[in-house]
Amino acid sequence: MRAVQASGVDAGAAVGFEQFFRAVEPRLRRALSASLGPELGREAAAAALAWAWEHRDRLGELSYPLGYLYRVGRSSVRRRRFRPLHAPVEWREPWVEPGLSSALRELSEHQRVAVVLIHGYQWTQSEVAELLDVSTSTVQTHLERALSRLRWHLEANQ
Repeated sequence: MRAVQASGVDAGAAVGFEQFFRAVEPRLRRALSASLGPELGREAAAAALAWAWEHRDRLGELSYPLGYLYRVGRSSVRRRRFRPLHAPVEWREPWVEPGLSSALRELSEHQRVAVVLIHGYQWTQSEVAELLDVSTSTVQTHLERALSRLRWHLEANQ
């Protein structure tokens, strides 16, 4: 019989979830930040991981938990409508090219996710395809179109 902590949480389940969290959290946060921007991406990752904790008994049933949590995170920020009390914070990542931030905003969401995860975080096209629930050839198309648009926007010649 497993030990139950004073909070009512099974100690064995908590340890298993901690291992799951350590494996999934950085990748989930990066994927959602690539899709939504750093601030909203962190918020969406936190919401998705909170959902995972609440439903930890069902995580083993999922064929690809990272992809499922990615969609949970996207849904968590989509539902809320709020009026900010202050001006929104601009994307402030330390890029080499000053115009890259605005050029990335010009891409479609899937193109931006493909470029940032593949070239920024060294994900494979297969990993991105699994995350977005599309084929690897679709990811390749998004990547090629994104790089072409970035070259045009940044006026970079090959």
